[in-house]
Amino acid sequence: MSLINKEIADFSAQAFIQPAGAVKGEFKTVTKADLIGKWSVLFFYPADFTFICPTELEDLANLYDKFQKIGCEIYSVSCDTHFVHKAWHENSEKVGKITYPMLADPTAALAKDLEVYIEADGMAERGTFVINPKGRVVAYEVNAGNVGRNAEELLRKVEALQFVAEH
Repeated sequence: MSLINKEIADFSAQAFIQPAGAVKGEFKTVTKADLIGKWSVLFFYPADFTFICPTELEDLANLYDKFQKIGCEIYSVSCDTHFVHKAWHENSEKVGKITYPMLADPTAALAKDLEVYIEADGMAERGTFVINPKGRVVAYEVNAGNVGRNAEELLRKVEALQFVAEH
């Protein structure tokens, strides 16, 4: 069954955020209301302190300013806690470049809502979801755990979706 046009469920998640230029990161609550009214990407990955993930997340960090310029917020999401996100951010050169919110989904509420939760492993699949300003999924893809994603292609997709929505 397709998730296209599915409205994301209400949620509340803790996020670790270290804004560009900030010396210290902070914890912030992110809810569905934060996604409404703008374009968003929910970028699920299996777990902190794993392989492939740092490369993908760094790739997104390198293009984050371009996503922001087109009015799109990036949220990386795993089933780890916000405390683990903070520890990973502080101990990985690649992940340390991230200035977008890193959402914690330890109860897998978001992963289950978007059907990327792997119950047996307690982790999420590599799922990418583009959410429109109305809170609906307008594009998504789910990759095998050992296949990374490309931030430039994701940026192109978001720009194409925005163009279609405007015309």
